[in-house]
Amino acid sequence: MNAPTRGAVATPSPVAAIWRHRSGEGLASDLDTLAEESPLEIRYGDAESERVVTMRTPGADTLLAVGLLLDMGLLDGPDDLLAVRQEGANRIRVRLRTHRAPPPVRKTAVTSACGVCGDSRLELDRLLACPPLDEGPEVPVARILELPERLRAAQAMFSRSGGLHAAALFTLDGRLLRLEEDVGRHNAVDKVIGWACLERRLPLQRQLLMVSGRTSYEIVKKCIRARLPLLAAVSAPSSLAVELADASGMTLIGFLRPPRFNVYAGEARLRG
Repeated sequence: MNAPTRGAVATPSPVAAIWRHRSGEGLASDLDTLAEESPLEIRYGDAESERVVTMRTPGADTLLAVGLLLDMGLLDGPDDLLAVRQEGANRIRVRLRTHRAPPPVRKTAVTSACGVCGDSRLELDRLLACPPLDEGPEVPVARILELPERLRAAQAMFSRSGGLHAAALFTLDGRLLRLEEDVGRHNAVDKVIGWACLERRLPLQRQLLMVSGRTSYEIVKKCIRARLPLLAAVSAPSSLAVELADASGMTLIGFLRPPRFNVYAGEARLRG
């Protein structure tokens, strides 16, 4: 199955009437394009507990649902899926081949900002006990320095609103495979990994991921489950992100702003 490298925009971006201030000119009326945010309900069973609600930017909702259920441990790959269908603008229903116990019920909806929060320390301890990533592949430093420009050039929705995060999946030679945008950093990653799952590309042992913001424990966790060996970000990682990346053998790069970047874990993969 050959899919486009960039996710499609499902609906026109909302526009707001604003007053724009420019130095020496005062206020003037104008229109501004906004990043859309709305709730998405993902149902993966008949019980009330077998659902999750997340805030997201509409578009690639099926990819988001698959990526999030992968992260929750409710499926391992495309063969665990019987059907994924959109039911209205803000609901996805997923039929799984095998029923698995849902994770503990959360008291609030998942926001686009925080990912799936609440039991991070306990889950971190479980992840630290998992087998580490395989050694390699080696990645030239010059290739890493090319990623920000290629990510930015593909951010069509960000270019209009200035309010969206992006996650981009690259080959080892720097070719863009898939880019997704969302108001939530975690959602953008889920959409990319959901795409990889449906395209039967998992595990992603010879690909690289770059994200446009900071790197949290949640994002590192998602990448490890997809077996991504290298994760790069424009901004800083959190302490738990560094701890998990180091223990798992992942290369974690932060503050990737050519010609500089910081390596927080897995420096042995970098060459040149």
